[in-house]
Amino acid sequence: MTSSQLQTDVQEELKWDPKVDARHIVVTAHDGAVTLSGFVPTYFDRLQAVAAAENVHGVKAIADELEIHVHQTNAKQDSDIADSVVHILEWTSALSDQDIRATVSNGRVTLTGEVDWNYQREVAERAANHLVGVTSVTNQITVKPRVTAKEVEGQIMNALARHAALDSRHIHVTTSGTKAILSGHVHSFDEAQIAKNAAWSAPGISAVDDDLLVIDPLGAEGR
Repeated sequence: MTSSQLQTDVQEELKWDPKVDARHIVVTAHDGAVTLSGFVPTYFDRLQAVAAAENVHGVKAIADELEIHVHQTNAKQDSDIADSVVHILEWTSALSDQDIRATVSNGRVTLTGEVDWNYQREVAERAANHLVGVTSVTNQITVKPRVTAKEVEGQIMNALARHAALDSRHIHVTTSGTKAILSGHVHSFDEAQIAKNAAWSAPGISAVDDDLLVIDPLGAEGR
């Protein structure tokens, strides 16, 4: 696929996705590397734009240079954003009994604390991502160690092997403390994400290092 065709495909995908306001997004592409620049109205739009671009066949890497221009009608004081974060965490059933704290500075939200499972960490981040006035979310929540990482190494490999949408034969899992390290190669961003999700779902895993290469059937590769 040529760079110009990839650029067109990403532009069309951004316009097609109803969750993305692509009116002011500029796309460039070179050898499978896509750059998104320009601006979007919310942090959620920025995340959705990157996710949409990752879904396009031929994309091997994405440089996110998008800026967030919050419309005046959506501008919020940091204290208002902080109140919203507290309430949404309290009202989310998966998080109501977890130890999560938030600080806000110039619309930038930082989440800290400790949870039982990684999915709770992700739920907290997604909840903050959707709030009006937020310009970025930094997730520093940690996962409580439950078992030694060595015990879950085999569990992760079994989970990968069970997944119908994933060819796990070329994926290798090693552990260091409570960190899982994925190496080898997959055929798409989707496969890489499936592998990472499987590793994060294992009990006791508090970090996942993704060293997977993305290699398409024609032999092109990226990270």
